Amino acid sequence: MYKTKCKLYVMALGGCLMLTQCKAPAVATSTASNPTVPGSFNTSTDTTNTATVKWRQFFTDPKLASLIDVALQNNQELNITLQEIAIAKNEIRTRKGELLPTVGVRAGAGVEKVGRYTSQGAGDASTEITPGVEMPDPLTDFTIGAYANWEVDVWKKLRSAKKAAVARYLSSVEGKDFVMTNLIAEVANSYYELLALDNQLAIVKQNIELQQNALEVVKVQKEAAKTTELAVQKFQAEVLKSQSLQFDLAQQVTETENKINQLLGRYPQHVDRSTDDLLHMVPAIVSSGVPSQLLANRPDIKQAELDLAAAKLDVKVARAEFYPSLGISAGIGYQAFKTSYLFRTPESLLYSLAGDLVAPLVNRNAIKAAFQSANARQLQALYNYERTILSAYTEVVNQLSNSDNLSKSYALKAQQVDALNTSIAVSNDLFRSARVDYFEVLMTQRDALESKLELIDTKKAQLMSVVSLYRDLGGGWK
Repeated sequence: MYKTKCKLYVMALGGCLMLTQCKAPAVATSTASNPTVPGSFNTSTDTTNTATVKWRQFFTDPKLASLIDVALQNNQELNITLQEIAIAKNEIRTRKGELLPTVGVRAGAGVEKVGRYTSQGAGDASTEITPGVEMPDPLTDFTIGAYANWEVDVWKKLRSAKKAAVARYLSSVEGKDFVMTNLIAEVANSYYELLALDNQLAIVKQNIELQQNALEVVKVQKEAAKTTELAVQKFQAEVLKSQSLQFDLAQQVTETENKINQLLGRYPQHVDRSTDDLLHMVPAIVSSGVPSQLLANRPDIKQAELDLAAAKLDVKVARAEFYPSLGISAGIGYQAFKTSYLFRTPESLLYSLAGDLVAPLVNRNAIKAAFQSANARQLQALYNYERTILSAYTEVVNQLSNSDNLSKSYALKAQQVDALNTSIAVSNDLFRSARVDYFEVLMTQRDALESKLELIDTKKAQLMSVVSLYRDLGGGWK
């Protein structure tokens, strides 16, 4: 039984608001030995999971592996995500710095002229620095010293903010892994799409040759008065239709190549690829493992979990704003009106030490609003976590069913192609002996071409389904 529980305490202003509990959908495990039973994962007796296989071992085509390597180095979206990791890492350093005292050095110089008939001016005029030496007028001032300010983290506000920054950094790392697994899957799917187009283009070219040969036969039969001009024109139209399809496929090849080039972060160019027959490729065997392994392998689930943890810490930080904050400030240095007196001790020495206890009084509404916003963001993170688990589970179940149905569909379509290939030769022989008309030959050729193209599409879908299942299980980022 697949059950994931997460408990979230939402603190209201007056105390504990409520306990929110989330559960992933419970799924009964299957007892069948087939690892791709639609609607279920593997049984708990087989915990093998293809998601733990590194992508270099999963994709054995060296040309595909080379393309993936280039994509992991040059893809712009992945590089943007790497910079987000750097930003999150710097945020941790910022939060760590807030836990330490702020220390600085200050130096200054100034001059002041006060009125003689003021209390300060009269006092300075009657004051002697040394016997016979009056206070200078105007009065200069030179200061040099060090100062420090420190907020004592009594309520763990700063430490919670640092932990939240760490959680978001780890979340950004998981986000990078999620981008990687999607990028690898997208390159692989585009690669198989390109191979399918190459094979379809080759089949169309072969079909054009067969149609042209049939056209020549019809022309000969027309000269022998065995058929009419209508048959010639029908065969000619079929040849032109296939030639038009050839250029349509060529355009799709160009667009798919450029799609791969864009994923690889490079300008349009030829994509080096395998020339093997796509129909001879055997899809890899994927073991789905048990449902709970999704939590360990899917980067997006781990990212959502870390975002939830960070949001919970943000609530603690917002709650601590209601409590008084304790600040300590200190300073030490020298001050004198003349540089020659600046470093005389203890006459020019100055120092200070103060502690401040500040509690919010008037601006509590703003603090309440910030706290309620933090609560709302925490609930958003919780719902996103639930949605991510549900989506991941659904994606895997859909792909397992898709893979199973595609394998059955491919077997039937392969038999269909074999039957239609045989029917082409039979229809041609019957047409030469005038036992069938040209229309049946045309329809047989058309059905055979369509079935061959559909067979390649089904094989492509099979290969892409395996790639998508590998991605949905959380493979590709290790």
